Amino acid sequence: MGPRERHRRNVAKTHTAPILIVSLLGFFLVAGVAFGVGMLGNVNRWLQNLPDYTDTDLYLTSEPSVVLDSAGNEIARFYTQNRTNISWDECSDYVKSGMVATEDERFYEHNGVDLIGIMRAVVVQLTGGSEGASTITQQLVRNTILSDEQFDITLERKVREAYLALKVEETYSKEEILMMYLNAIYYGHGAYGIEAASQTYFSKPASDLTLAEAALLVGLPNSPSTYDPTVNPDLALQRRNTVLDRMLSNGVITQEEHDAAQAEEIVLNVTESSGTGKDVYAYPYFVDYVLEQLQSQFSYTAIFSGGLTIQTSIDPTVQQAAEQAVTDRLNTVGLDGLEAGVTIIDNKTGQIKAMVGGRDYYADEGHTNHATSGRQVGSSFKGFTLATAINEGMNPSIPINCNSPMTFDNGVNEIHNYGNQSYGTITLARATELSSNTGYVQVAKAVGNSNIIDLCRQLGIDADIPDVTSTTLGVASISTLEMAEAYSTFATGGVHRDAAAIVSVTNRDDEVVYQQDTTGEQVLDTGVTEVVTDILSGVITRGTGSAARLSVNQPFSGKTGTTTDVADLWFCGYTPQYTIATWTGYSEGAIPIRIGGRDALGDDLTLPIVRNIMNTILDGVAREEFPTGETPTYKSNSVWQVEGKSLVGMQSATTDDAETEEPETPETVESPDSPNSPSTSPSTPDTPPASTTDPSTPATNPDPPATTDPGTGTDPGTGGGDGGGGETTMPAS
Repeated sequence: MGPRERHRRNVAKTHTAPILIVSLLGFFLVAGVAFGVGMLGNVNRWLQNLPDYTDTDLYLTSEPSVVLDSAGNEIARFYTQNRTNISWDECSDYVKSGMVATEDERFYEHNGVDLIGIMRAVVVQLTGGSEGASTITQQLVRNTILSDEQFDITLERKVREAYLALKVEETYSKEEILMMYLNAIYYGHGAYGIEAASQTYFSKPASDLTLAEAALLVGLPNSPSTYDPTVNPDLALQRRNTVLDRMLSNGVITQEEHDAAQAEEIVLNVTESSGTGKDVYAYPYFVDYVLEQLQSQFSYTAIFSGGLTIQTSIDPTVQQAAEQAVTDRLNTVGLDGLEAGVTIIDNKTGQIKAMVGGRDYYADEGHTNHATSGRQVGSSFKGFTLATAINEGMNPSIPINCNSPMTFDNGVNEIHNYGNQSYGTITLARATELSSNTGYVQVAKAVGNSNIIDLCRQLGIDADIPDVTSTTLGVASISTLEMAEAYSTFATGGVHRDAAAIVSVTNRDDEVVYQQDTTGEQVLDTGVTEVVTDILSGVITRGTGSAARLSVNQPFSGKTGTTTDVADLWFCGYTPQYTIATWTGYSEGAIPIRIGGRDALGDDLTLPIVRNIMNTILDGVAREEFPTGETPTYKSNSVWQVEGKSLVGMQSATTDDAETEEPETPETVESPDSPNSPSTSPSTPDTPPASTTDPSTPATNPDPPATTDPGTGTDPGTGGGDGGGGETTMPAS
């Protein structure tokens, strides 16, 4: 090898290292560029299909729906998360400044992503510490519009979150962002949002929080279970003091405020939520019914997460009177397991003003609502037969043979009055006052069960009504709610309104999404209901309902009812203002109600309950009158046929001892005392006839005579001046 060759090789060796270095740098440069280009492509892909950050609905977290009574009191709330969103002015300044000082001290300086905070967090983590770098805006994005991705620990999620945080800051003010964050985050113990947290831990609104209380709540979102003051009070105290330290270092509180707050002990006033998604503060039977109604109109999400405000009809004053009357009477009678159901409706609106579903909602695991559950209604059903008869043109003065017993359907069914009493031939009006079963079966056959059932549908009764001989005697199982709705139509002059528990529903934007229609529909002529009302007033003034006579100055009409073996006691009645339907019996079914060795009377239970309720809620209310109309046009008595025979000429199975009342002429209607011209002062009712027991302290009369049909029960009713009322149901044929 010559000197020149050796020189070339030495030169080559001398330049090898720089070339390699340059080559490596070039490779990394090219690779870096390629990586950058690739990452830009990834970032571009990651930012596809982002949610619309300008859509304010995406920031709406689950919010409970609130149920209010007619006075505006909160009686329940439905929720998936215990949360109540509030505005900037409804939140304590201590909470707002404390959250910024603790979670994001540069909140008012950055534009959504805090680069200084990120670098500081990196340094802390490299030195063995732990510190987050997410801003309040990033946390808001993560907990709301990117909630489906919040647990993804990926670079893609971080990029999407940071980008959206920048965009959110361009769209909303700092105040809006901070309040959305405070309303969104979880504070432990089932509380979402600052208002729910304040109510949960301190039972006060967030606007009233003290510095120490605010600092405690501000510290919870970092680790709600760890710092829960009901579980770990020592850790909660340490965390609260850390928040106070940061508030001091950020200059939002003074040293004196800091020291005073840290010296305070943690004093809680916890309000527990049920954790069931339904917190009920009053009227649980009614709240259950409201929820049922909502579920027929709104989705589960709207009801439990939509932040609805449900304005209901329930009147706390009327409800209290109803609950008190039921409790007092059931306690007075003292029969274990005896229950009651009551519904009261405002006649002018159809709104439910009271609903008593039973003695104690929480004592019954099944929570049976006896106001909405159907039970056989007994002779209270006769009010619908009466209305049908008048509407079809039957004269209330028509003479009807009301002796007992009578057989129908070719001898298949034998019908008895109570105690097998024979009332002779009396008018339809008087047969109503005495509640003659034999008379009313004839009337029902004359006018047709199909017409009676059709009218019931128009009055709002949806329950199944069997078309049998005993239909008019109340073998159908109907709720007090439907009975009150139906009888209310008599009080309004024939205008039917659906019974309403919900008056209005507004969404979280205060937009009305439902409003009750109170217009109503005319289903009966006012002249018809005037006659029905006059006759039913006679039930109270001189018939089976005399123990329900009121002491207040209001007209009052109604009908008693009792079922087989005295297993169900009823009264349905109405004044111009309210309609009430009341039932008493046993939840287990058709168990006879016995008091002091005898069958219970309406005087014992339903009638005193009704009387006490109506006297209470109408006390001091100016007298009103029922609507009046044109007298109905009546058909000739001869047109009414019962099983091929004239109604006027029907005979009982035995009439030997029957007394016969001389009927009035068809042109003259027997009317009870006119509500416009009472025979005595309404404030001082007539003294009941001597044969009527004191409704408050019923006498222990011997059992009434047995009927000849052992399968037929009896209803004592109340005696009145003309003997016992007669209400008997029979097995459906």
